[in-house]
Amino acid sequence: MRILLAEDDLLLGDGLKAGLQQLGFQVDWVRDGQAAETELRAQPYAAAVLDLGLPRKDGLDVLATIRRAGILTPVLVLTARDAIAERIRGLDHGADEYVIKPVDLHELAARLRALVRRAHGQPQAALRVLDIVLDPAARTVQRGGEPVSLSTREFDLLHVLLLNAGHVLSREQLEQRLYQWGQEVDSNAIEVHIHNLRRKLGNTCIRTVRGIGYLVMNAAQNAPGSTP
Repeated sequence: MRILLAEDDLLLGDGLKAGLQQLGFQVDWVRDGQAAETELRAQPYAAAVLDLGLPRKDGLDVLATIRRAGILTPVLVLTARDAIAERIRGLDHGADEYVIKPVDLHELAARLRALVRRAHGQPQAALRVLDIVLDPAARTVQRGGEPVSLSTREFDLLHVLLLNAGHVLSREQLEQRLYQWGQEVDSNAIEVHIHNLRRKLGNTCIRTVRGIGYLVMNAAQNAPGSTP
C-alpha cells in the first residue's frame, strides 16, 4: 500500500517513514506543502499523512486545493494544532482523519488501513473475495481456511487487487500502487508476481483482461473477454 507522507520535521519524518515501512506501507516522503500537492495530483496514493505547518504551502491550503481539484485520496492530518477550532477547520477542508501529535505508530497504521478500507467501500477489517481472506493488519492470507505463504510483494499486489475487486487495473496502475520512489521495477515484475499468485491461489483467482490488465472477480461476476 503506497502512501504519501508530508512532514517537514526531519527526525519525525524519518521515524514515521521507517516505522510505517516496517508495518507494510510503501512511503514517499515530502517536506513541504507544494511538493505534497504536486505528488497528490500526480500519483494514485492509497492515502496521505499530512502535517499542517509545512513550508511553501500550509497543509490546510494543500487540502483545500486538492479537494477543489476533485482528488479523493484519503487524507489523515497529523499535527500539533490541537485546538477544537483547528480540528474543525481541518475536517471542513476535507481531511478524513485529524490526529494530534504525538501518535503511536501502530495506531497511525491502523487509522490508515481504516481510511483505505472506507475509501474502497470495505467495512470489514479482512478482505474476502471468493474463498480468499486477506488480513491487512496481520498481513496474512488464507484460501479455503488454509494459510497461504506469500512474499511481501505478492501480498501487496493481492491486497491492491482485492481492494479493487471488480475493476480492471493495468500493469502501470499496479506499479504505481506498489512501488515507492527509488525502487527498481523490472519490466515483467507484475507478470511474475501474478504468475506466482495464481500458482498459490489457483488459476481462476486473477483474470487477465486482454490488452487492458488484471482483475479479481467476485463469484457472481462475469467478465467477457477475460482469461485466467
